[in-house]
Amino acid sequence: MAAFDLPRRLAAEALGTAFLVAAVVGSGIMAETLTRDVALQLLCNTLPTGAALAVLISILGPISGAHFNPAVSFVFAARGELPRADAALYIAAQVAGGIAGTMIAHLMFALPVLEISTKLRTGGGQWFAEAVATFGLVITILSGLRFQKPAIPWLVGLYIISAYWFTASTSFANPAVTVARALTSSFSGIAPSSVPLFIVSQAAGALLAALLAGWLFSPVPALQNPARGREPALPAK
Repeated sequence: MAAFDLPRRLAAEALGTAFLVAAVVGSGIMAETLTRDVALQLLCNTLPTGAALAVLISILGPISGAHFNPAVSFVFAARGELPRADAALYIAAQVAGGIAGTMIAHLMFALPVLEISTKLRTGGGQWFAEAVATFGLVITILSGLRFQKPAIPWLVGLYIISAYWFTASTSFANPAVTVARALTSSFSGIAPSSVPLFIVSQAAGALLAALLAGWLFSPVPALQNPARGREPALPAK
């Protein structure tokens, strides 16, 4: 990542987030077009999202780290692995890219460029689900970096596919994507009034994951054998 200057890294973050949101919103629109079965619509929305993530992380990760998510950039800044000024610009690029992604999806399906969603997603279960979804995403990323770095694209893609189904909120787990999805009235939308507490929940989940990872993955000094280094006892005379 150090080989690429900041403008290129920001472009990669905006581009990646744009295509991620285009995949989320576009596949949701296509799902609504093809079937009225809500479970099948969710499946049609899930698989392209996970697949797109795996591809985007693989091709853009070497440039910017492929955060595509303000919660992830926040965690890396908190861990001292991304300068705070860069993190702020990453987040701005991600939000702008996400909004562009919604616009791209709408234009492809001949819809108004932007719409305001009316789909309420609220309540304690939804908020807790977003905290859990984001916690799991951040732990997956940090664990992958620690133990399985080449597999991170697939780890993240597969995690998001599964989290769509085991969380009550269908795992937004991304403040930039949440904002972008407030601008579509399609299957994947979220009402603007529901956005703030989703983002608060995502931030809480990301912070808890960062705190746990800081302890869980920290090096542990080798346990010393109490007997090691002792001179053998001399036989009693």
